Amino acid sequence: MLYSSLRMTVVAALISVFPPMAMAAEPIDLEGSWATDAENCAKVFVRKDGQTVLSEDSDMYGGGFTVKENRITGKMARCSITNRKNDGDTVHLLASCATDIMLSRYQFSLKVRDQDRITRIFPGMDEIQINYQRCVF
Repeated sequence: MLYSSLRMTVVAALISVFPPMAMAAEPIDLEGSWATDAENCAKVFVRKDGQTVLSEDSDMYGGGFTVKENRITGKMARCSITNRKNDGDTVHLLASCATDIMLSRYQFSLKVRDQDRITRIFPGMDEIQINYQRCVF
């Protein structure tokens, strides 16, 4: 009986120090408005019908995109996230996107710097990166 109690105590201590993989961190929160320069958030985004949307001249201030639930909206396309995989501090997204002239599937890879900063990376082309900051209104 004492051996069983001691064993349970050791197991509980190990779980608290080394949590099981099933208890991994929660999915990375991408919800919100993202701009290449947080100082220009008010120029990149406007409020329209109760929603935050890209302004007509958002690309003049670096551009950005919004994420709401499983949707990504940029200046040129509207996308629905069809698959998402967290890989450490990187999120890989597969999305179906519609532009004014065509439908396409895209893969996005985002490296999370902190809760308000991400970098779009292009696997296989390490020299190309686009930094974004979350806009707070």
